Amino acid sequence: MINVIGLGYIGLPTALMLAAHGMDIVGTDYSKELIDTLKVGKTTFKEKGIEELFQRALDNGITFTTEYQRTDIYIVSVPTPYDSFSKKVDAKYIEAAVKQVLAVCEKGATVVIESTVSPGTIDKHVRPIVESAGFSIGTDLHLVHAPERIIPGNMVYELLHNNRTIGADEREIGEKIKKIYASFCQGEIIVTDIRTAEMTKVVENTFRDINIAYANELAKICRSDNMDVYEIIRIANKHPRVNILSPGPGVGGHCISVDPWFLVGDYPGLANIILAARKINDSMPEFVLERIHDIMKEKGMTDVRRVGLYGLTYKENVDDMRESPTLQMLESMEKHLCGNLVKIYDPFIVKDVVPNQMHSLDEFLAAVDLVVLMVGHDEIKQNMKKLKNKIVLDTRHICELEGTYYI
Repeated sequence: MINVIGLGYIGLPTALMLAAHGMDIVGTDYSKELIDTLKVGKTTFKEKGIEELFQRALDNGITFTTEYQRTDIYIVSVPTPYDSFSKKVDAKYIEAAVKQVLAVCEKGATVVIESTVSPGTIDKHVRPIVESAGFSIGTDLHLVHAPERIIPGNMVYELLHNNRTIGADEREIGEKIKKIYASFCQGEIIVTDIRTAEMTKVVENTFRDINIAYANELAKICRSDNMDVYEIIRIANKHPRVNILSPGPGVGGHCISVDPWFLVGDYPGLANIILAARKINDSMPEFVLERIHDIMKEKGMTDVRRVGLYGLTYKENVDDMRESPTLQMLESMEKHLCGNLVKIYDPFIVKDVVPNQMHSLDEFLAAVDLVVLMVGHDEIKQNMKKLKNKIVLDTRHICELEGTYYI
């Protein structure tokens, strides 16, 4: 039996996928509300294919509890935030989970950390806890790092098809865990050491962050000199060795917006390009606010209450708001005493999470004159005609209506 610990955006899909492919799975989370929801057969977030996967897992006997199980394999998928001051990983949730595992696990058990961590986190935060509890690593307990590699909106497909990395102290333990993931993973599974696995995952997300920052900096440069950044990127990308991304309102989610900070925090003075990229991407919500100000001034608008932000999530067609550019913008606006004035709407967020949040596209559009497209949900793409008489600032380059403003 495998005890999957932490049933959020990463842990729940992993638990369901393993159970759907014949593994004996018990899912554990500290949240009784979450566990109660899962026990009655309901998922806790929207995701393509997750309902079907959930039903297959239920049919195969998956169970859910707040209690840690006595078994020989644990998969830990708890959050790993970063300290906003030091920029270092905050491993408190991993530490807490490992301590509770040690209280119940069988001798010789294997603990697999799926959570994304900075290089050396398991050495600095996990091994000391294990050793101080009197366990001999490699005999009484085995440690493995198998970082997740999925993205909200395409989780089920990527769990099946993305390559995986397994980091382990002992090759035979790595191969043992590889067989478990191979029960569903159709991609290549590479076995290496723990520190390499830690670094590889962070490097992957940092690479993407740097490329996004390049596109965002181009947008700022072109805006300063009245050039069309989208046309420039379109032409440049016709070169066979050029693939510039599209600029956007910022970087959200719990991976790209967080993981690069781990390297900045752990390697100050060395992670210079990484730090610059983070600063550029973190500055984009403020840049969008400046664009809103300039457009309002150009159009003679003075009432911020007639401004509407479309989209609360960090990407299209998901309900994940973690680190979203819209939330970053609202935080900035609140500092300037106008954060509670703009209207907000997102079809994927059904509960009120911010002031002036609306729950109908038509009512939202009727209440505003300037619409800021923060996210390209399918809903708005299919209803572009409804924006025809609005002032539109499109941060995602999805609107082709005449007179549309872009970042």
